[in-house]
Amino acid sequence: MSNRRRLAALVRQKLRSAGRQYAEAREEYERGKAGRFDLPVDEAGDARIVCRRHAEKRTVAVDGQGRPECFEAGHPDCEGCAEDVREGTVETWHP
Repeated sequence: MSNRRRLAALVRQKLRSAGRQYAEAREEYERGKAGRFDLPVDEAGDARIVCRRHAEKRTVAVDGQGRPECFEAGHPDCEGCAEDVREGTVETWHP
């Protein structure tokens, strides 16, 4: 095998490895988003919070601004919930 072919094979191998590492890191990041706000999470990385609006336990994804996926802009309970998530005072639950 020529040096050029060996080099091309090595580059392909390294690029595949980097791609796998990137995918793994991205998955960990997505799972850890709720952890950024120090919330208890389930196996999927969804936060365990108590919904103010419906007074029920929920597992929900939380975005980078601390808004649960059930967040409705303008609703006072939802706005307060998101604020509590950011401040670390939202009511949570453990299994």
